[in-house]
Order: sequence, then C-alpha cells, then structure tokens
Amino acid sequence: MIMQSTKANPTLQDGDADGPDDANGNDLGAGRGGDDTQLLTRTKPKVKKPNLYRVLLLNDDFTPMEFVVEVLARFFQMDLERATKVMLHVHQNGVGECGVYTYEVAETKVTLVMDFAKQNQHPLQCVMEKK
Repeated sequence: MIMQSTKANPTLQDGDADGPDDANGNDLGAGRGGDDTQLLTRTKPKVKKPNLYRVLLLNDDFTPMEFVVEVLARFFQMDLERATKVMLHVHQNGVGECGVYTYEVAETKVTLVMDFAKQNQHPLQCVMEKK
C-alpha cells in the first residue's frame, strides 16, 4: 500500500496546483499544464528571391576598344582576357552582357559606367534589362 504525504509542498503558495507565485502574487507556473496550455505554431515566411537584371553594353562607332576594356575591368572586375572577349562580343554583335545583378546593384553599375563615359567624352551606352 502506497501512502501519500499530507504535508503541503513548500514551493506552492496560495493553493495553486501548477506552481509557485512570485513576490507580487503572479503565478509562475502558468502555462505549464492544465487548461492554461496553448499550442503555438510557427509558419515559415515565404521568401521571394529578388529579380535579377542584366547589365549590357551597346556598341557604337566612336568609343575606343581600349576604353571599353578599361570599363569592363574597372566596374565589372574582369581580368584583361575576359574584358577583351566581352568587348569583342559587343563590337561584333552590337550588345554584350557585363553581368547579372539585383536591381540596385545593376542600376548603380549602369550609372557609374555612363558617368565615367561622359567624363571621358565617349558616347558609350550601358543599359539594364530584367532577366
């Protein structure tokens, strides 16, 4: 036969069955069982990937090839060999891709290239289009 102790639990106060009270009389055991238990569910927010934009150089008959290579190296971090290949592609096909970026980065690169070309008195055109 098992006997239960009739002594009161010293950690329980004010007759609460689920836990002690703090100094202000607030129940510290709330939410630990009984009817106070709640089920919380978390939903993962759906994160949409940002749209990407292609930065393109347009061919013209006036901008020197060396200047285009310098632009590609300076603003698109291309080595000399890669910049030369892209420049020749632009020259032969009329347009060439410099890189693919998020909107803000693409917009900044287009602005930097256009400003640099204008400062150096070249009509080089740089545009961006949604990929």
